[in-house]
Amino acid sequence: MGRVWPLTGRVEELRFIDAAAGRVGAARGVVLAGAAGVGKTRLARETLTTAAQRGAVTRWVAATASARGLPLGAFGTLMGTVGGDPARILRQASDALLAGAGPAGVVIGVDDAHLLDELSALLVHRLVLSAAVTVVVTVRSGESTPDAVTALWKDGHLDRLEVQPLSGPETAALLEAVLGGPVDSAGLDRMWALTRGNALFLRQLVEGELEAGRLRAVDGLWRWSGQPVVSPGLAELVEARMGGLTEPLREVVDVLALGEPLGVSLLARLTDAAAVESAEARGLVSVERDGRRLNARLAHPLYGEVRRADVGLLRSRRLRGRIAVAAGETGGRRAEDALRRAVLAVDSDLAPDPELLTAAARTAVELLDLALAERLARAAAAAGGGFDAQLLFSCVLSWISRGAEADIELSAVAELAGNDAQRTQAAVPRAANLFWTLRRPAEAEAVLDSAEGIVIDVDARLVLTAVRAAFHAGRGRPLQAIEAARTALDCATLPDQAVVLATWGLVAGLGVVGQADEVGPAVSRAYLATAQSIDAAVLRFGLSDFHVDALRLAGYVHEAESVALDRREESSNVPGPLQLFGVGLLGRAALASGRLRTAVRWLREARVGLATFDTVGWLFRYLLSLTQALAMTGDAVVARQTLAEMEAQRHPAFVFLDPEVVLARAWVAAAQGAVSEAITLAHEAAAVAVGRGQLAHEMLALHTAVCFGDRTVAARLAELAGHLDGPRAPAAAAHAAALATDDGDALQAASARFEEMGDLLAAADAAAHAAAAYMRHDRPGPTRAAAARAHRLGEACEGARTPALVAAARPLPLTEREREIVTLAAQGLSNREIAERLIVSVRTIEGHLYRASAKLGITNRAELAAILRGD
Repeated sequence: MGRVWPLTGRVEELRFIDAAAGRVGAARGVVLAGAAGVGKTRLARETLTTAAQRGAVTRWVAATASARGLPLGAFGTLMGTVGGDPARILRQASDALLAGAGPAGVVIGVDDAHLLDELSALLVHRLVLSAAVTVVVTVRSGESTPDAVTALWKDGHLDRLEVQPLSGPETAALLEAVLGGPVDSAGLDRMWALTRGNALFLRQLVEGELEAGRLRAVDGLWRWSGQPVVSPGLAELVEARMGGLTEPLREVVDVLALGEPLGVSLLARLTDAAAVESAEARGLVSVERDGRRLNARLAHPLYGEVRRADVGLLRSRRLRGRIAVAAGETGGRRAEDALRRAVLAVDSDLAPDPELLTAAARTAVELLDLALAERLARAAAAAGGGFDAQLLFSCVLSWISRGAEADIELSAVAELAGNDAQRTQAAVPRAANLFWTLRRPAEAEAVLDSAEGIVIDVDARLVLTAVRAAFHAGRGRPLQAIEAARTALDCATLPDQAVVLATWGLVAGLGVVGQADEVGPAVSRAYLATAQSIDAAVLRFGLSDFHVDALRLAGYVHEAESVALDRREESSNVPGPLQLFGVGLLGRAALASGRLRTAVRWLREARVGLATFDTVGWLFRYLLSLTQALAMTGDAVVARQTLAEMEAQRHPAFVFLDPEVVLARAWVAAAQGAVSEAITLAHEAAAVAVGRGQLAHEMLALHTAVCFGDRTVAARLAELAGHLDGPRAPAAAAHAAALATDDGDALQAASARFEEMGDLLAAADAAAHAAAAYMRHDRPGPTRAAAARAHRLGEACEGARTPALVAAARPLPLTEREREIVTLAAQGLSNREIAERLIVSVRTIEGHLYRASAKLGITNRAELAAILRGD
């Protein structure tokens, strides 16, 4: 059974058509114009369907090229036999079309009216002028159209609406409606880039990729992998839109298909100037100004897909070689020009140029296209590019999680090193590969130890110190990380890559010890270094991850979101892991602000994408955040499953996140209703943080306990607030103090502080606590106001179901302990299971359940569950 393709993204067009069709005392109808496949016919048919539902008689006429040679050929199936002179024929045709009209009238759809014969066009014109029917006409833009049809809009009888392709968001909405679930953002972007919002092209492409299995659902997310193969049906549509190609035109299109964009003068040299002009006039080629240059590219991306599939291997290699040689002769000096020449040359019949390939691979890294960088660097190394090519190739292998292969290559690079600078250049990526990609931190630190034993040059040794700072931070040694980073960063001539790695250690260390206000100057220098150094470009994403974390812990939530958006925008069109890093970072920022559905969407996309190849640790990082986000929505089952997956992915380079791992367990326990267990786990997380000197994590853990209802930590949070940077610690201390004293007004004030900070979930919990406090003090007005605030903030959190919000949404005359036990019992746990989980006796559980049942007036667990659900 085929998938249903709903009409999507056409609200404004339908409103326009409805207004035009409903005019009184004038011609009624509309002309829908646009490119083939843009959706004109679908809009026209939808209009007729709506008219039929209102009681109108509807007629549908489809003009074709084959029927164009027959008078009234398009209307033949509707009218039966007619004859006589043209005037009589037109009267008979009009009568036939109007037959059976009721109070709602007649609506006629004329599809592809540019293909009408002259008599049919005249009939349509007369019907419109008669105002006896409503006429919806479609025409293809740019095609020769009968004068009688053209006059419909030129003479002002009907409005003409130029139907535009679907926008990116409209394409996304349509795809997700058709597929019945979310689609990964990279796939959506690629679909729109290829089809440019042409609904017919999109449908053909999607159905072909579904059939081929390249577009498939993975853990609830639709992912499009691999390279698209144009199906025969789609190729036929695209070829029809391109029209017949003469040999000179085909040469222009094929050269651009293999090498676009090309300067107009270069394209003319490679093909024929007259053919280039003709291709532009035909709409096959578009010409754009780029500074002082005029660049030519194909007018639609699918033109290139179709032609590349049709060009033979030998011809394509020859053409790429010709383009590469000609482009080199024009003397383009930009790095992008060299990159394009290298990409053409590597798949051509030309001899490889290792210098060109190495430079191009570096540019690909700078542009964050790691798959292309690996291909070019491999070719450069194979062509004898030497130390630089071999080093770059090894680094790229590590970045794309091919750690074992990278380690072999890096060992070979070390053998090529001839001085301290090169020995350091070889040691740093090998240690990093061992530390992150291969998950062998002890061996990584041993590589640094070995390098320090043979490297004498002071500046080179500082590079090793910079790397060690990042390692200290990852292993949960923040004070050592800060010290090593500052030592390295004191050197004004520290290489850009080392600046970034040292700043990783500094920012991560400062963030977890609570000195986030010192992060700003350090990251400014590091971001500048990533912009200046090709080597450091990839490291920018790791730097931003640590930066977001430091800002989040301090309570600078809006600033954290800004950093995440910058990385997302930078990586949105980048293939491979970096695009997923940008998505994951956006999800973590959404979680920090409390936008839970958004966080789950982005984090799930990152998780699915990284699951098949990530060994660097980012999958663990995002699973950790995803577990917390799911638990915060109350989805205990899936949160528990994700927690188990996260535990299996624990990474030894992310030991500093151990407190957050325990907090994830706490949130899962809270989602299951075991609130006292969640509080115990939050205290455990705080203890882990204290043991590592990570005071910001201690503060976060203790405040999480407060959100769960803990009234015992106000003194410690007040103490921490005097030592930690940022607005979070003082707000957490205020929340804890207000909860401990059951002060509703102070809890409302704490809620306002969290909302201003950008942490909507903490704000919602504080407001929920305020509602409970007001209720206990029998203040109905403030109770309602606080409950309404908690509800509003909970809605802004996109479905949050924390213990405090659940209690506020369904207040019951129970103690917190009674509510906890009732919740677990309603989930089907036996008294013994509840007792084991809460570490109390079965008799204690029985006593609490007896008292709760008496208060609620119920006699069984089914009634308990109904009350908790609000039935």
